[in-house]
Amino acid sequence: MCGICGFISKKTEKLENLVEMSNSIAHRGPDDHGEEIYQITRDRCIGFAQRRLSILDLSEKGHQPMHSSNKRVSVVFNGEIYNYRELREELKDYLFISDCDTEVIVAAYLKWGIDFVRKLNGMFAIALLDRENGTVYLIRDRIGKKPLYYYLDSEENIVFASELKAIRHSKLFKQEINSDIVGRYLYRTYITVPDTIYKNTFKLEPGAILSISEKGIKKEKYWDVATRYNELKWKLITDYEEAKQELKKLLVASIKRRMIADVPLGAFLSGGYDSSLICAIAQEISEAPLKTFSIGFYDKNFDEAPYAKKVANVLGTNHTELYISEDDMLEMIDSIPDYYDEPFADSSQIPSMIISKLAKEQVSVVLSGDGGDELFGGYNIYTVLQEVQKKKKWGGVLRKLEKIPFVQNTNAWRTRSIVYRILSDDNNKEARTQGGVNSYFDVINSILLKKANNFFYEFESKYNEDRYDVTRMLLDLETSLSEDMLAKVDRASMRYALECRCPLLDKDVVEYSFKIIPDFKDDHGNKKRILKDITYEYIPRDIMDRPKAGFCIPQDKWLRGPLRERVMDWTNKDFLTNQGIFEPDVTYQFIKNYMETGDQGKWSGQNFSRIVWSYFIFQMWYEKYM
Repeated sequence: MCGICGFISKKTEKLENLVEMSNSIAHRGPDDHGEEIYQITRDRCIGFAQRRLSILDLSEKGHQPMHSSNKRVSVVFNGEIYNYRELREELKDYLFISDCDTEVIVAAYLKWGIDFVRKLNGMFAIALLDRENGTVYLIRDRIGKKPLYYYLDSEENIVFASELKAIRHSKLFKQEINSDIVGRYLYRTYITVPDTIYKNTFKLEPGAILSISEKGIKKEKYWDVATRYNELKWKLITDYEEAKQELKKLLVASIKRRMIADVPLGAFLSGGYDSSLICAIAQEISEAPLKTFSIGFYDKNFDEAPYAKKVANVLGTNHTELYISEDDMLEMIDSIPDYYDEPFADSSQIPSMIISKLAKEQVSVVLSGDGGDELFGGYNIYTVLQEVQKKKKWGGVLRKLEKIPFVQNTNAWRTRSIVYRILSDDNNKEARTQGGVNSYFDVINSILLKKANNFFYEFESKYNEDRYDVTRMLLDLETSLSEDMLAKVDRASMRYALECRCPLLDKDVVEYSFKIIPDFKDDHGNKKRILKDITYEYIPRDIMDRPKAGFCIPQDKWLRGPLRERVMDWTNKDFLTNQGIFEPDVTYQFIKNYMETGDQGKWSGQNFSRIVWSYFIFQMWYEKYM
């Protein structure tokens, strides 16, 4: 795992500037670095740079940029190719000089062309230059585990990088805020693909290839959630035992692949089903006790550390836990813009950074349970949507009721149940699983000068799926997983040069999950049924069966307590007028009212700490970068 950056420019570029870009992401790869500029034609030069975190083949033979023996191909690469040893067996006609996966990318491209990417099983962001056809390819892995940004100017010069800060250091980059996306960001807490906080700057979509040559720029998808799901859902596995045993077999293979490393390896252990199952299988595979890590909270409402410790004791892992206070977490806040270099307000980033720091003291690679909820029905919203679908005939009635003045004025009935709130909003068939929060939309648009046109992902019909819960799982897999959950963990872990691997997001596991019937995943509220039953083969049921907590911070308490003064400072009328994004008077009044009343209780439609936290993080980012 590393960091990459570079450019494709029609101007003359200096190596010093490429080095400056590379140095800005040195935290991603402290072990080695390389920067090179290639003059491809008289008016076209290409720069490739990489910061290396050495995981496989720690020798100098793994240095990047890496070139083919005939100098036709050059590559910089961030990530891991887990099936690189199997691919080497198919590439015996290539004379390898290293034992690293980067060289397999070079050899595979020479043999199969750009279609080589379909053979890769891993997490990756790749920049590859083919001098023979004068093309640079930017490639991102299927699920979006590894980030890849690019900036495109009016002359079709391109700057690319693993993080935006490297692009900001390029002389080609022109910094302008993309105010169109602020509304959606405030609602979702992250910026949705392919947008970024800057104009003309984009995230490459998961499963995409961007080809840049003198003929122009072309983007294509080599793997897509909707396409692959629709290909595989006709091959449903309807026998539960068959599905369970095959899934277990795939998980064991996935974890074995992810335990290949030439450096110390461990795992995050929260005590939940996903991390516990991964640790159980990894411990069974490992020749020595697996190093596991968890953090605990002094607030017992959020603390899962005792459960993680019980799991560790059953499995016999070498377990390390760290209890953290609110002050420990508050101390991390000011560093958020340093490593999340566009507004990113998923507050669980704070404990994610703390546990990454803890793990890095002993290991350089960790296994993580990310992806289990999206693939196997772990979130409460999926069960809610099952209930919504049962009552969908009432949606039209509820929408008619909303037009009655008395109902509009009281509106009390809508606060009773999220099910009825979603039903009354279920009028957009492209976003039927995403409603129920109109009060948030109204507030956000009231404080913005440029109103948000849409808060939804309007493409649900492409999944060709009748079930609401399955549609939402696929949507989450394609959107929030990569740009929220995985982005959070990538920046948190790479802050400390820690590689995080996710066995549940193995290509084979993901595609097999598409063939498992929905009731094997969420069986009428028994969420993640199939993963639970595999876990019980390793860990007693009485240890595992308990409510899910997760990484949480007390946003409402902090915003109205220790952070109150800072938040209110950023509602200053002169500041907001000069900034030109938020409506000064309305913004001040909204936040002042929030400070006085706080969150109003579950499903009230008045829990605004999420919006205020997103606003706070945005202004903290703005202060640092703008």
